[in-house]
Amino acid sequence: MATVSLTGASKKDATAVFDVLRTAFPTDRSSHDIPQEQPGDNSPVWSAEFEPAREPIPTDSVPLEGAVSATLQGAYVAVDQLFEALSAAFAVDHWGAASGDQEKEVDLRLTTKR
Repeated sequence: MATVSLTGASKKDATAVFDVLRTAFPTDRSSHDIPQEQPGDNSPVWSAEFEPAREPIPTDSVPLEGAVSATLQGAYVAVDQLFEALSAAFAVDHWGAASGDQEKEVDLRLTTKR
């Protein structure tokens, strides 16, 4: 199991990222559970949990309106599989990582593939 948190994204872009992951892996969110904007001046953070499968479903490139910051956190294998799925659909810049005994966290910047 791994958690994906998205920041700095429009509602449309957050939905696009979660749709890619939902297509490839089981999640704790239904397909009808899409990101919702909240009133106020605070930047939204959207998150969902995914259970990467042994054989992820390949994904196609998906356009984004802007850059999306994504944090992947969980078991090493799960985070690596989520990273691979995101790399297939988006251009990915690796901003940093932190590793522990049984979990790791990876910070990414997602944009449209050119």
